[in-house]
Amino acid sequence: MGASFDTPEDNKVFADENSFGFSLLSDTDTRVGEMYQVKRRPDDERANYPLRIAYLIDPDGTIRRAHEVTDTAGFASEVVRDLERLQGA
Repeated sequence: MGASFDTPEDNKVFADENSFGFSLLSDTDTRVGEMYQVKRRPDDERANYPLRIAYLIDPDGTIRRAHEVTDTAGFASEVVRDLERLQGA
């Protein structure tokens, strides 16, 4: 699942344009962003955008790993490696 501070309509357009195979949460009131500590400080020039952090969450809801996403093309392989380590593969 992904999340952004955008409206459901904007998220749908973005997801359709990028052929996402997952849902996007529209966190327009930024409450979820606050809980996951991705909301930027009000004086940040990009305050309207969440930080790019990917969380690996187990079936019990425990966050096992957090990835600050700086390389959108390469971070998925890092997440897969972490998942395999957590599964003992």
